[in-house]
Amino acid sequence: MKLTIVGLAALCLAAMANAQTPLREDSLQEVVVTGTGTQHLLKNAPVQTEVITSKMLRTYAGRSIEDILSGLTSSFSFNEDDMGSQMQMGGLGNSYILVLIDGKRIHGDVGGENDLSLIDPQNIEKIEIVKGASSALYGSDAIAGVVNIITKKHTEEGLLLENTTRGGSYGDLRQHNGVALNWGRWSSYTNFQLQHSDGWQNTSTERTLGVEEPVTDSRNKTTNKHTNWQVAERITYTVGKKLELHAEGSTYWKRIYRPQDGKYPHYDVYTYDLKYRNQSASAGGKWAINSHDNITFDIDWNRHAYFYHFTANTLVEDYEKSKGTIYYPYYPYLPDQTELQSDQQRTMATLKGVFELPLDNRLSCGLEYRYDWLKAPTRVEGSKASDWTGALYVQDEFSHIRNLNITAGIRVNDNQQFGFRITPKVSAMLSMGKAWRIRATWSEGFKTPTPKELHYRYVRQMSGTYLYLGNKDLRPQTSDYFSLSGEYTLGGLTITLTGYHNRVTDMITLVTIPNYQAPDAYIAQYDPMKTRQYQNIESAKTYGADLSIRYTHKDFAVGMGYSYLDTDAEQYDTNHDRMHRVTIDGTAHHKANCFATWSHAFSSNYLFGAGVYGRMSSKRYYQIDGDGKGYQIWRVATTHDLWRAKKTTYRIEAGVDNIFNYVDKVPHGLHLGTTTPGITIYASLTVRFNQGKKIKNIYNIKNKTNNEED
Repeated sequence: MKLTIVGLAALCLAAMANAQTPLREDSLQEVVVTGTGTQHLLKNAPVQTEVITSKMLRTYAGRSIEDILSGLTSSFSFNEDDMGSQMQMGGLGNSYILVLIDGKRIHGDVGGENDLSLIDPQNIEKIEIVKGASSALYGSDAIAGVVNIITKKHTEEGLLLENTTRGGSYGDLRQHNGVALNWGRWSSYTNFQLQHSDGWQNTSTERTLGVEEPVTDSRNKTTNKHTNWQVAERITYTVGKKLELHAEGSTYWKRIYRPQDGKYPHYDVYTYDLKYRNQSASAGGKWAINSHDNITFDIDWNRHAYFYHFTANTLVEDYEKSKGTIYYPYYPYLPDQTELQSDQQRTMATLKGVFELPLDNRLSCGLEYRYDWLKAPTRVEGSKASDWTGALYVQDEFSHIRNLNITAGIRVNDNQQFGFRITPKVSAMLSMGKAWRIRATWSEGFKTPTPKELHYRYVRQMSGTYLYLGNKDLRPQTSDYFSLSGEYTLGGLTITLTGYHNRVTDMITLVTIPNYQAPDAYIAQYDPMKTRQYQNIESAKTYGADLSIRYTHKDFAVGMGYSYLDTDAEQYDTNHDRMHRVTIDGTAHHKANCFATWSHAFSSNYLFGAGVYGRMSSKRYYQIDGDGKGYQIWRVATTHDLWRAKKTTYRIEAGVDNIFNYVDKVPHGLHLGTTTPGITIYASLTVRFNQGKKIKNIYNIKNKTNNEED
């Protein structure tokens, strides 16, 4: 793997050295908002921001947001399963990464992991990634970083219709439909997406806890068959020239089909599938006081519900009628009946203002209120739990000193159970000529325990019986994040090197504890092989360095990213009554990605694009159930843009993923490095009809600036 990384670096440097014509700026002209909550050109953003541009998205043609992030940046690790994406960035997991859609928090917790299939990859304009604690601006959860998905905006007058149908190996089907209608002061966009896969099985071997010999005829799949769809609507109304109002809503349905053939009870046979139901509604607006000052306001409601959908007669323990006894009465479920596992609802109200002040100051300030409500009869003690948080934040961007920008912010949180907390942040950017920029950041993070972490109670049957418990004695997590980065740009060449250190205090994680420390009633009822409980470990440290090299020249682009990570956590060993050091679960010391793309307009009616992409990871470390193997995955993608009429465009995408057919065949029940099934092929067709303005000829590249291409 080290040889691969060195080779990729040499390839990039050789391409740069051989360039004989002037270079052009590429994505540095992108406007970004995530780092400060205000608009900046990427090259002038005071907070280090990584951008996956629309041009990169179009060329890569990813099937999902997980596919896109793992393929186009070295910052992320994924290990998808039925419980979600298991995303990790900078040594910290999904619960420390704040995912936004157009600046709003995504809502869809699945076993502690966000369900990223809520995001339609065909409706993404670009992705902005800010690493490190951003709690001063975004509040709880933003300890490892922020991922902001910017969706496409359809502003042409008249009617817009778009359809994308994509098919691939293992019954993979992706469907996207969009209808945009703009007339006068009204605009509307309706989005539909469907995702389906038949799933796959990389191995029939399964390790069962407590059994020495592995099972060799398991029916469990590496990825189960699943189907999900979503319908979303956004309506906007402009009042005069300064006020815009909007209303949004969506509904989401998902079902995961589990192995059901065979004799029950058995570890690899289930009598229920997993079903999810999400709804959301929001309303708000933006008041442009003048060309510099504005006020935005929003109120959002989101619901995520998770059910067992029974496929056979099943007796289930009735926790609500137990009344604290050890033995629970049973309730019979019939096929097609459902049992609620978790109903999470969140209401948020936000008010934000951005104001230009004298001496090149830009002030941002806001108020937030968040209310979380959870009902989980089989998973939470007392069946229900709730929590609220209020916050006030202020941020000032000071640019009066030439070539120096200083951004400082502070947030005051008031939580129902944990009281007041102040979290500050300071960033600075120094420009030295046109080519060099140095950025530095210090920020604190803050995260209160979730209702699930406080009150969890769940039994998992998978390669043995696992008992998972919440902990009412948890303390809030805090962090200190330091980063220093240098950036060099010359036309189309950009080199960025960033070093960082993140220290998390009172980090919450699942810890294996002796069974005798669990409540006697649970041990007597379930006799678990292992008991795991949410606990604060004393401290956790992450150290890392990220290198990014990108170069564009005419129709050619090449780039690579490399991330080094080391983690160190102190954890109390209850068996030996002492502290010991551990590696944070999921840590991989080395990750890298690379790409080389070429596009060419053969005629006014045909634009061809091709790309080769690679992603690599070294071994991932875990405290139990084995480590995940290192891997390399390579991909070839092609795009074909066809222009047939003034109002209609056509696009074909086709490619092969995992061209060297790498498959991780580690037995079920142990950690995988990657869940890929090996070589997969895909093809898609996009048809776009625009009745409004005359569509510009996208192939006349010579007459466009590079920023317009993006």
